[in-house]
Amino acid sequence: MAETNTGTATHRAATASGTPSPNGVPGQPEQTGWMGWILFAATMMLMLGIFHAIQGLVALFRDEYYLVGKNGLTLHVDYTTWGWIHLVLGVLVAAAGAGLLVAQMWARIVGVVVALASAVLNIAFLAAYPVWSTIMIALDILVIWAITVHGREMRANRT
Repeated sequence: MAETNTGTATHRAATASGTPSPNGVPGQPEQTGWMGWILFAATMMLMLGIFHAIQGLVALFRDEYYLVGKNGLTLHVDYTTWGWIHLVLGVLVAAAGAGLLVAQMWARIVGVVVALASAVLNIAFLAAYPVWSTIMIALDILVIWAITVHGREMRANRT
């Protein structure tokens, strides 16, 4: 089967004919410039994990820092509970980000799940820390987009 010089046509022709794709592995997507989005997502996940951990530590040790008391939150839960939730989620987000940096498939799955959980948690925490929670929600959405749209390209980089 003849190959053309356009990137996607070459890839389709190579995988359909059983010959190796441009990166040498049959059936694998070629590495493109879009892979930078995965590195962005991994870096953001590491940062979001650290930010969640800091937010959790503040909630544990200095709960008067936030704008409203526990009764003003979306979910009427003590700040100690919020602190532990943020701390645990922060560790999970950072671990998934580290796994994403080394192109692990489990990190893609866990990354989307914990980024979604982070966004939901920040929606519930909006009353206490509105600007920061909004920024973290926006970053969570970007992370989910980058992992789901460009995650397959990490396999091409690993081989």
